[in-house]
Amino acid sequence: MRMTITRLKKRPTLVATALVFFIAQMLSGCDKPQTSPTTTENNSSPLVVKIGSAAPLTGPEAHIGKDIENGIRLAITELNAEHITIGNQVAEFKLLSMDDMGDPRTATLVAQKLVDSGVSAVIGHFNSGASIPASKVYNDGGIVQITPASTAVAYTQQGFPGAMRIITNGNQLGTQMAQYTVQKMGDKQIAIIDDRTAYGQGVADIFEKAARQLGASIVKHEFTTDKSSDFNAILTNIKSSDAQVLFFAGLDIQAAPMIKQMHELGMTIPMIGTEGICTAELLKLAGAEANGIICAQPGVPLVQTQNGLAFQMKFNAQYGPIEMYAPYAYDAMHMLAIAMQKAGSTDPAKYRPILATLNYSGVTGDIRFDNKGDLANGATSLYRAENGKWQFIATMKTEKSADGISAPTNAAPTK
Repeated sequence: MRMTITRLKKRPTLVATALVFFIAQMLSGCDKPQTSPTTTENNSSPLVVKIGSAAPLTGPEAHIGKDIENGIRLAITELNAEHITIGNQVAEFKLLSMDDMGDPRTATLVAQKLVDSGVSAVIGHFNSGASIPASKVYNDGGIVQITPASTAVAYTQQGFPGAMRIITNGNQLGTQMAQYTVQKMGDKQIAIIDDRTAYGQGVADIFEKAARQLGASIVKHEFTTDKSSDFNAILTNIKSSDAQVLFFAGLDIQAAPMIKQMHELGMTIPMIGTEGICTAELLKLAGAEANGIICAQPGVPLVQTQNGLAFQMKFNAQYGPIEMYAPYAYDAMHMLAIAMQKAGSTDPAKYRPILATLNYSGVTGDIRFDNKGDLANGATSLYRAENGKWQFIATMKTEKSADGISAPTNAAPTK
């Protein structure tokens, strides 16, 4: 026995080699019966489909950027679990998420990195000021871009075939909010503050034009920046006017201190704001002082759509409360997957024409694009802040008028 052990120790390589060969033969024999014809036909290697996401993931707007990213992640998790096929290959979607910091210059650098990474599509950006310059980079690279958040009209007026928008645009949003302010609230002496971004200024200008057409007077139009937090001077100026309502076109990170400063100055006029303030973060930052604030959200309430409530429950369970744009990012991802399936390809040149003509029933409602890539017949829903929650008021729907500006039609009954 000692001799045997000694001899084996002198020849470890030979024994190990024989043992490895034996195990390999055993494993090889076990593998053969488990290989299915379907796996062989569809190519056992998955088709990796890279999807880009671009939004602010750091800084004061990071909560909105993460909201967009999480909406895409949830959709990708579901699609990968379904093992859908594109051109006879099982698709594996992978998200490449990048931080554009809400900055136009950074957005173009991020866009180029995504194009160079070989993405098949990009869902983003959040800020209109980022989406517009980035869209040229995507267009030059032949990439489809669907924004779930940017409302500036200029984004789709550039004529880029791959630039699409899945939410209500600035024309629709500004016109609908003007109609609600003047005709429903009955306020015809209006003060406006905008943050001078492509988004804020764009919506404010459309709101002002529509409000004047409806017979209102714009008693003040003040300007700030998307970095400001002290609004005392411009609020004092508005307080001395005969304004009946303040319209703010900007984001929640400015709206919260603005609301607090209005209270400190003893201002009692209501504030109505764009979708940038219609977030869970605004309610958290402003607290009880947010009560009575009115805001607008693109689309109809999730509880009124076919799959909206189910999405809300899934998203909340995994990521917490929806800030704003997660449902739109989620719908965008599912629409991209459907278009790729129908085209049998992840090549934007092949699936884009199909995407452009899709009629899709998503969690945000029925979605189809017009010939510019805008959401056709977009709606806007109004909400009022009450005790830490946004309470639904009404939904305004639109039809395109001859001059290209969406004209409001009927509003849903106020609750």
